[in-house]
Amino acid sequence: MSGVHGEEEILRRIRCLINSSICLLRGKIYDAMDNRPLATSSYKEALKLDVYCFEAFDLLTSHHMLTAQEEKDFLDSLPLSQQCTEEEEELLHFLFENKLKKYNKPSDLVVPEMVNGLQDNLDVVVSLAERHYYNCDFKMCYKLTSMVMVKDPFHANCLPVHIGTLVELGKANELFYLSHKLVDLYPNNPVSWFAVGCYYLMVGHKNEHARRYLSKATTLERTYGPAWIAYGHSFAVESEHDQAMAAYFTAAQLMKGWKTAERLFLDAMEKIKAIGNEVTVDKWEPLLNNLGHVCRKLKKYDQALEYHRQALVLIPQHASTYAAIGYVHSLMGDFESAIDYFHTALGLKRDDTFSVTMLGHCIEMYIGDTDAYIGRIQLYCRFRGVGFIFDGWLETFDYLIVTKSALRVTIQLVTVHMFTMNKML
Repeated sequence: MSGVHGEEEILRRIRCLINSSICLLRGKIYDAMDNRPLATSSYKEALKLDVYCFEAFDLLTSHHMLTAQEEKDFLDSLPLSQQCTEEEEELLHFLFENKLKKYNKPSDLVVPEMVNGLQDNLDVVVSLAERHYYNCDFKMCYKLTSMVMVKDPFHANCLPVHIGTLVELGKANELFYLSHKLVDLYPNNPVSWFAVGCYYLMVGHKNEHARRYLSKATTLERTYGPAWIAYGHSFAVESEHDQAMAAYFTAAQLMKGWKTAERLFLDAMEKIKAIGNEVTVDKWEPLLNNLGHVCRKLKKYDQALEYHRQALVLIPQHASTYAAIGYVHSLMGDFESAIDYFHTALGLKRDDTFSVTMLGHCIEMYIGDTDAYIGRIQLYCRFRGVGFIFDGWLETFDYLIVTKSALRVTIQLVTVHMFTMNKML
């Protein structure tokens, strides 16, 4: 009887392996069709049928199909104890855990005693480097990724992290050399064109070139999230907010866990507080500004202003922060304050398209509210002669730019001045 039970167990195991392979293939088909929910379900089913199906787990994590918490919960739900020996279970859990999202503060790497040799394994080192990268310790991350790149110059998991670190540390020459090597050797790999796009984005004033190469990366692999984020950055630095948001939205759809923006930014702030001195001012400032943008979208205008002002304390001469404060004031109906902030933003960055457009809009609204006052100036000018018209001109000059409404008021003032001059003559 024991022989019969043994044969049944073998047959059952074979059926599980076959079904797992079918689920994996089905998941790849759904993935190619951009049906990510069904692809995710198929990959998870493949893993539950065969916990050794590492390819399914790799696709789930590398394509960012689950949030950090969902990844952890799914790993805990896998039937490792039913399909593995005790030693295998410990090893598999360790290897899977190293593939999860790594947003928490890096801790000492704990390697199971039975596999002490894995401490210097390149995949394990890359996993530790990712933890440092996500916690803004770019120098330590660069040290680890450089060590990996010496041993394996084209380590697939290391390359995106290494490229991101080169950008953060401003190592343009090194990134230029690496991107050329990647394009020569792997022209059909999205990471090659991602590297080229990041280089052009990094050197400045080459955003069109950056978009061209980043677009090629997303064409080769539509689910390549890092390229979509960089693509959004290329628009954001030019204040092209609509296109930037479209790219970020695509990244948000592809990379799970970006949905509840306010909660996530607040979580990020708490984690940065925990890290302490490892995070520099240039990381705090965008976090505070992003919190301000989120609060503005949620119509929490007072909170939005508070976050933007905190960001302004950290980096005082930042045009986009002044523009953001001006935008919030305009939404609150305080057009006079909005005009002041947009003027300051344009004083720092004259070619800021967003500030120019919003300044024109705010002036139109402000003039619309003060038409009666302007009318009184014109009438008063008729009786008081030339002197007062220039006082009135100087008083209103700060609020005039060439928009339809502003131009109309300017013409009216000049006409009154000419009429007064003729009367005096």
